[in-house]
Amino acid sequence: MPLSPLIPPLCALLLALLSWQAATDGPVRSLDERFGHWLAESSLPSPAAQFFADLGDAAVALPVLVLALAYAALRGRRARAPRWWLPPLAAALAMAAVPALVVPLKTWIGRPGPPRMAGGAHEGFFPSGHAATAAVAYGAALLLLLPYARERARTRRPTPFIAYGLLNVAVGVGLVRQGYHWPLDVLGAWCLAGLVLWCLHRALLTARRPGPVRPRPRASRAPGPPGP
Repeated sequence: MPLSPLIPPLCALLLALLSWQAATDGPVRSLDERFGHWLAESSLPSPAAQFFADLGDAAVALPVLVLALAYAALRGRRARAPRWWLPPLAAALAMAAVPALVVPLKTWIGRPGPPRMAGGAHEGFFPSGHAATAAVAYGAALLLLLPYARERARTRRPTPFIAYGLLNVAVGVGLVRQGYHWPLDVLGAWCLAGLVLWCLHRALLTARRPGPVRPRPRASRAPGPPGP
């Protein structure tokens, strides 16, 4: 999956702009909250929205990633790949980076949540931890498992990424429909996840790069000493 080097600065710039708008009581935030109210009161089926919103819960997303970590480690070790442990470790660190980044941002920006979340124990709602968890957990699992896909599956490369994108859109819509987050919270989480997954992708490329091949010593063709 070729990723442009422009992705990190674009994600960082968009995250900064969204953070600014979420922290200030401006027209963008007002529009965002109006759209959030409209979606929360829409006719979208609540059970389906709740199902997809729950996919961003750590209790659901983390076991999926753990299974992907175990599978990648097992396959790499069986194949005796050099640094077979590095891709699972990099994916685990990427997942650990989510709360380390989301929690300080939530506390710093301190955006109030939707009316349903009023009176909760949350320090802030931007960016969405559930949206970031889903994006990074399922994205890391996809990056880990894709190299082990069969050749027939590899010829349809866009398919798993399209499915991954649609899944995250469904999670984001579910979070807003159920009144857990505003739309800007979800967008900010996706920008943050884009940065984390780009770093993970680069780390996986480095880990899977074959090392230098050392030539085997050749037997000398020089004639041996004459016999007695």
